[in-house]
Parts: sequence; structure tokens; C-alpha cells
Amino acid sequence: MVQNGGAPLDIVYTIIQSIPDQDILKGIIELHKDIFGTHDELINKMARKPKLLVITATYEERVIGYKIGYELDRHTFYSWLGGVDTNYRKHGIAFQLLNIQHRYLKENGYRIVQSKTMNRWRDMLILNIRNGFDVIDTVTDDKGRHKIILEKNLLD
Repeated sequence: MVQNGGAPLDIVYTIIQSIPDQDILKGIIELHKDIFGTHDELINKMARKPKLLVITATYEERVIGYKIGYELDRHTFYSWLGGVDTNYRKHGIAFQLLNIQHRYLKENGYRIVQSKTMNRWRDMLILNIRNGFDVIDTVTDDKGRHKIILEKNLLD
């Protein structure tokens, strides 16, 4: 249970192995737009991902956090997108989403989880490093943005 100003929040975490239902999907898209400023055809991109995995954090039936990823190969999973509503940050929600994802991945035979982030998303970079990810490379994407590639061995 998460505390908010001393009062506990009853946050519900849900694992979804496909595109979520309309209400949850709408909540994810709204939150994604708030955090990243765009939704970039998110639904269409999700539909094309193999073995899509969506984990949500909801409070009073409102999506306040999410983590989306998909399979790269039988043993490697890509943790693609995620975020937490700014009003609910610093309560361990991103950490819980990460832990739930990694537990699910281990239980389903994945050995490696990869992710990419940018220096501007420092909280995510720090969260990943604190939770066993190693920086394995950096790349510049086709829009000239520098990205940091991280990887974690789930068997360690």
C-alpha cells in the first residue's frame, strides 16, 4: 500500500497480456500524452508488438501508472514504455511496476530484459540502474536524439 500525505492509497496493479480494454487503454493514452506530450499512434504500435505485456497501476479506477513491453525473442523482453502520473510520483509506483514486470518475465522464461531511455528521463535511468540494469550502449536515433540502452540479466 502506498502512502499519500499519511493516508494509504489502495493502488491496484494489473497484468494484461494483450491490448487493454477501452477504459484502461484510454487512461494509458491520456497519461502517456501528459508525460511525453504525444501518443504517437500508440494503439497501432502496440497492436504490432509480439507478446505484448501491459502492467497498470490504478487508483479509484483511474490509470496512474503503466509499463508496456514486448518480446524480442524467446528469452529477451523489451521494456518499451512507462510512466507514472506526476501527482503520484515518489510513492514507489514505478518501482512496483518494474518489480511486477520482472517477476512475470522470470516466471515466463525470459532471461534478459532490455530498455532504452534518454538522459532527460533521469528518474527512469536511476530506477533502472538501482534495480540491476547495466548501460550496455548508446545510440543516436533518426531524429538525432541520444538514447541509452540498458540491459538486466533476470537470472542474477
